Amino acid sequence: MTYCSQLLESSMITVDLHDTVSHAMEMMDEARIEHIPVLDGLQYLGMVAFDELEDADPTAEVISLQHRFIKPLVRTGDHFLQALRVRTKFYIDQVPVVNEHNEWEGVIGMAKMLDQISLLSGVSESGSMIVLEIPRHDYAPGEINRLVESNDAMIMQLNSIQDQHTGMMQVVLRINKEEVSDVVATFQRHEYNVLYYYGDESYDNSLQNNLDHLMNYLNL
Repeated sequence: MTYCSQLLESSMITVDLHDTVSHAMEMMDEARIEHIPVLDGLQYLGMVAFDELEDADPTAEVISLQHRFIKPLVRTGDHFLQALRVRTKFYIDQVPVVNEHNEWEGVIGMAKMLDQISLLSGVSESGSMIVLEIPRHDYAPGEINRLVESNDAMIMQLNSIQDQHTGMMQVVLRINKEEVSDVVATFQRHEYNVLYYYGDESYDNSLQNNLDHLMNYLNL
């Protein structure tokens, strides 16, 4: 399990609540960032956006905009996925990290989060991936697992999301088998809609044939 404390970066600039608006803007402009953390000593007060500073009196102290601060944060003992959740909620490039006393510890940047997501999803490991599209009322993880195991394969990871527009479930499977054609063919025989897959194939299946037809058409 990866904790936020293990991904800390201390390189992000901060401003003190008594710094001037113009000073904060200069620092943000140099660092090319849209949000900057505001501290009172070691206490984290929140983040202020460049747009908010632009509309303020440049000689005023940053604390005068405290009502405009956003307060994204994770704690050192949180799982790193909490940082991803906060990043998505506030749409910031770096997530502030504080300790149990709300004292500033650093940030977690997007690169660190992406690296951890890659490790968690196993994209660098051997195996293959299949993406299925399934009506929500037909979603049966047990049956999906049975069909995979019928081809002497094992599901190493399963993730599902619901398409907000169609209501359909998209199920992403990572399996431990490099040769994927037989698994794909099994899903197709059971009338599953296979949206995408990657892996080694020993023979062409209908997805590859459809792709070949499309490429031939585009080359006309």
